[in-house]
Amino acid sequence: MGNEKKTKQNIFQRFGTKKIIKWMWVAFGGIIVLTTIIFTLISTGIIGYMPDVEELENPIDKYASQVYSSDGALLGTYSLAKNNRIYSNYNDLSPYLVDALVSTEDARYYSHSGIDAYALARAVVKRGLLMDKSGGGGSTISQQLAKLLYSPPSENAFERVFLRKPIEWVIAVKLERYYTKEEIINLYLSQFDFLYNAVGIQSAAQVYFNKTPKELKLEEAATLIGMCKNPSYFNPKRYPERTKERRNMVLKLMYENDKITKQQFDSVKNTPLTLDFKRVDHKDGLAPYFREYLRMTMSAKKPSRSNYASWQTEQYKRDSLSWENDPLYGWCNKNKKPDGSSYNLSTDGLKIYTSIDSRMQQYAEEAVTEHFSKKLQPLFDKEKRNRSYAPFAASEAKNVDSILYRAMKNTDRFRDLKKSGLSEKEIYQIFKKPVDMKVFSWKGEIDTVMTPWDSIRYHKSFLRTGFMAMDTHTGYVKAYVGGIDYKYFQYDMVNMGRRQIGSTMKPFLYTLSMEGGMTPCDEMLYEPQTLYDELGRPYTPRGGRTAKFGEMVSIKWGLQNSDNLVTTYLMGRTSPYALARMMHSFGITGKIDPVVSMALGTHDVSIAEMVAAYTSFANKGIKTSPVYVTHIEDQFGNIIANFTAKMDEVFSEATYMKMLDMLRGVIDGGTGWRIKRDYGVTAPMGGKTGTTQKNADGWFMAFTPKLSTGCWVGGEDPTIHFDYTSDGQGASMALPVVGLFMKKLLANPKLGYTQSDQFTMIPGYGICDRANDEEDGVIPEETPPEIENMFK
Repeated sequence: MGNEKKTKQNIFQRFGTKKIIKWMWVAFGGIIVLTTIIFTLISTGIIGYMPDVEELENPIDKYASQVYSSDGALLGTYSLAKNNRIYSNYNDLSPYLVDALVSTEDARYYSHSGIDAYALARAVVKRGLLMDKSGGGGSTISQQLAKLLYSPPSENAFERVFLRKPIEWVIAVKLERYYTKEEIINLYLSQFDFLYNAVGIQSAAQVYFNKTPKELKLEEAATLIGMCKNPSYFNPKRYPERTKERRNMVLKLMYENDKITKQQFDSVKNTPLTLDFKRVDHKDGLAPYFREYLRMTMSAKKPSRSNYASWQTEQYKRDSLSWENDPLYGWCNKNKKPDGSSYNLSTDGLKIYTSIDSRMQQYAEEAVTEHFSKKLQPLFDKEKRNRSYAPFAASEAKNVDSILYRAMKNTDRFRDLKKSGLSEKEIYQIFKKPVDMKVFSWKGEIDTVMTPWDSIRYHKSFLRTGFMAMDTHTGYVKAYVGGIDYKYFQYDMVNMGRRQIGSTMKPFLYTLSMEGGMTPCDEMLYEPQTLYDELGRPYTPRGGRTAKFGEMVSIKWGLQNSDNLVTTYLMGRTSPYALARMMHSFGITGKIDPVVSMALGTHDVSIAEMVAAYTSFANKGIKTSPVYVTHIEDQFGNIIANFTAKMDEVFSEATYMKMLDMLRGVIDGGTGWRIKRDYGVTAPMGGKTGTTQKNADGWFMAFTPKLSTGCWVGGEDPTIHFDYTSDGQGASMALPVVGLFMKKLLANPKLGYTQSDQFTMIPGYGICDRANDEEDGVIPEETPPEIENMFK
């Protein structure tokens, strides 16, 4: 001890006390100067990384766009991969979130300017010198935000080890200059990744609790803030007990910082960790086919012929017309942002408000699942069981391998293997080797071992469908089901698919006949009908009720019973060209071959076009175009686009009365009567069934005073179908989907559709009145009492 004292004295004697103090001040000053220089160099970006002013002013410029239903439900988002961040502002946050974050991460947040000197010193002493892990961290919320926003990986070891923290400090101070405390909290919570593609607090609240941030309860807010320490370690989905302990620690810190009372703390800390977990995946959730259709439509570019194959001529024409006439088609590229660039659904944080009603959408999807899983698919499987050619028709027994080979060449697996340089023979051999895979079933996804070749055949065995419902007056599309399961069958049968429409075509011909002066009461001699085409070749359709040959039947009876002979009779009184023009007036697009057989539904049409066409039968002859989106807002809530229906008069009010009478007859006592018998629908309704050759397609179209619906059912290929018409007709395959939907819909009075809704009656037009040369096309006279009573 004495020797140490002498040594110190010798040092001071040798150098002098004043000199020691002087050099200490010089060293201290040098440190200050060096520190100032280093921080100046960092601040100016000479060393390390420093974002420019524009980046600091717009630190987060990529937000997912959100798709909302008409009743306010979030249907889904469009985002970049692993960046499902949704824009929010401070007012959207629950106070519990803010209090929990400040109490846990930065208790003196409101009293510092980006760097908490006390917390930093405590962390240096306790964690650095004393190795005490309970000493806490020194990073403020502003520093953590700086790290989240501006910490690109550095290859320079010195910069990575010694400059990382100083860079964060400088950025944190700059952030404090540019933003208020509230804005920094909002930015931090918007940037943090809560796992499961839940980037930002809006997505996190939706994924873990199916709520908005403002709706979060105290314990839910504490759970999410607890994840900020280490989201993988405190993952509430995988480690609920560990996460609950972390949640309670957050609650304790809130209590210690006077953000909650002792009573709140005691009552909440014992509550179980309860999640309402919904993983973000565009293939899951309500209306996946609709959301994908919307994404493709809004993001479409101006059609160029070079981008379409030779066999896609009609599609190119349809897209070109849509680009010119449909404001939603290509909206992102036809409209520009203030900076002149096009909109991007994945990064611009748009809010897209659709016409879909989430409750009606749920009913539609449930109707499909119920009918297919409980009745239709088991019936189809039973028919095809133990048949070597299944699921195809017997007539295709010799073509099964060639059909499957063509299907193989259309798969992503085949295309990827082809790009890798393999020959078709080598790829075929790979498709014949069993592999682990998951396949679809109506009882849930199945893990199995199967060859890719067999999986193609297996998935082809499932019947497909499409369904749409839209408001007859506004055009708002209320429900949209493009298939049976989007994960496995992504082809959208509502808008992308086009199939032969069978007898659902007949109302177009009957409309043309009524416009030409006929009435439902007109009669014809019931006998085989033969028509001749332009080349004089005869056409005699099959069918007819031989027991009625020689009798007189009414035109109304013909439509009510979907009789081909009456249809052919009407076709003989007009021309195929006139009917083609009438179909185009109904909104049917594409090339329509004007042939004498067209009245039996040989033309391919989409469900969306058919549902829109049938709105005219409920809307006094006026066709309403579908409206999928009502308006769009930017990320700040400004409305930047509005959409309304386009309406076109297709036929006169006189014809409307006649067609309404006949189409109601189809439901009340014709081929569509099952919807009233089996599903309890007593509401006024018109409609039409349809079945194509060999039962390849089954259709059912139905409309009420307020709603137009349509459903198609069939195989992926026309060669996949029921052998017997009793099971494969539209009344058996498609009608039950509409029936189940209407049953669920009409049971919910909150939706505004009731059994007592009535069609509009046009006074002065009799159903059996003939047209004359008057301006309005009909002879006005008093409506018969029996007709008037029909509308009451």
